[in-house]
Amino acid sequence: MKKKCKCVFLDRDGVINKKAPEGDYIKNWREFKFLPNVKVTIKRLNEAGFLVIIITNQQGIAKGLMTEQDLKDIHTKMIEELKKSGAKIDGIYYCPHDEKDNCNCRKPKIGMFLKAKKDFSIEMNKSWLIGDSKADILAGQKTGCNTILIESKFNKNKDILIKNKEIEADFISFSLRQAVIKIFQNNRNSIFKNRGEL
Repeated sequence: MKKKCKCVFLDRDGVINKKAPEGDYIKNWREFKFLPNVKVTIKRLNEAGFLVIIITNQQGIAKGLMTEQDLKDIHTKMIEELKKSGAKIDGIYYCPHDEKDNCNCRKPKIGMFLKAKKDFSIEMNKSWLIGDSKADILAGQKTGCNTILIESKFNKNKDILIKNKEIEADFISFSLRQAVIKIFQNNRNSIFKNRGEL
């Protein structure tokens, strides 16, 4: 029987890299900018035994602003840059559809999560979702993951429902680094003390 894995699911834009201006999308590698401390934080998750899987909506494809190959090129270069820092992404799942397509994969629907769960034998109640939007948090909650909302100076969260606490993440953080520290604290993990500060 395949061993169950624990996972940290990451939204991409606003968690790993700086978001594009409102209404725009990250369409090529030149526009992709890592947020501070992301590389070393992902490395720490790897060292702690978590799978790290990206779950991202990319409707710029459906809108004709970029192609799936453009997206794959971005992800290839992102993985190469992370690898230089000793960090690894175990899987990337993306939804290329528009909201009006009514697919089963676009967050807050959970098709991408279910595929990842099957592919990696993930134990969802021991896993985490880190995102910066209402759709991320709702999807994480539907799958039974613990959830962390990122609100940072780089990505001003405009989800009024979250701000009004009609939808609540388990934790709110101001960066991926801070979110991962919360995960380690919750799991009573001493990896930061053992391997140095992030």
